[in-house]
Amino acid sequence: MARFRQIETFVAVAARGSLSAAAQAEGVAPAIIGRRIDALEERLGVKLLLRTTRKLTLTFEGSAFLEDCQRIIHDMQNAEASVSAGGVKASGHLRVSAPAGFGRRHVAPLVPAFTAAHPDVSITLDLSDRTVDLVNEGFDCAVRLGALPDSSLVSLRLGENRRVCVASPDYLARRGAPATLADLARHNCLALGASANQQRGWTFQQEGKTVSIKVSGTMECSDGAVLHEWCLGGYGLAWRSWWEVGSDIVAGRLVNVLEAFEAPPVGIHAVFPQRRHLPLRVRLFLDFVKHTYGRQEYWG
Repeated sequence: MARFRQIETFVAVAARGSLSAAAQAEGVAPAIIGRRIDALEERLGVKLLLRTTRKLTLTFEGSAFLEDCQRIIHDMQNAEASVSAGGVKASGHLRVSAPAGFGRRHVAPLVPAFTAAHPDVSITLDLSDRTVDLVNEGFDCAVRLGALPDSSLVSLRLGENRRVCVASPDYLARRGAPATLADLARHNCLALGASANQQRGWTFQQEGKTVSIKVSGTMECSDGAVLHEWCLGGYGLAWRSWWEVGSDIVAGRLVNVLEAFEAPPVGIHAVFPQRRHLPLRVRLFLDFVKHTYGRQEYWG
């Protein structure tokens, strides 16, 4: 029993990022949590956690051991649920990361419905445009847009993201609609600020090749939501994701231009650490999101 308690404590500390947070969740003193971790490391003969006054990080051995510990706890929870409730139920805490703008519109609204269907699961949703370290920061999965870098993470394609060039009907009435990519030079293009990745150019497809077009205009901003509002206000053309402007196009608030040159869509993926047995709560959440995004009417 002591060994299992040490494993549970180790997983809790890794997930919550500190001894004090794990102690608070369990309702014990941080010193007790520290003694359990010390006993576990002494028994195994390896260092699992590197602790400083400012942060706590997993060692290489700690990261590998964490996967096995999470699987053991998951299997135990499933075994108990199968006999106590007549079937396996998802339970435990789920930590999910997603890009801020996309997460607000297309991940956060799904959380209440998922927790209502699985009341024994609690969720922390972290919305940030930085790329989180899933293992060292204790996340179960992350939603990411675009091409994925090579890594040890496993990916699941949830849907597709189109990038479209749009403008308001008012702007097009005043300036006309671009017919070719060269016409962009004669339009006021609302671009992301110089520090943003998309400043490399707007991507289109021409003669079977993907091309990046440098654009310019009188207004730029590092916040995509602001560009969206400016575009709705009739101040220029914008190159935005369908997940952001699709409903505006359907409602007639924005018009999709240069459709003939639209680049192929990129993926919306979920990524998660390599595990032999993915926790049930993670699998069910990813299935729920994938099913939602897979409905054609969802994106309009």
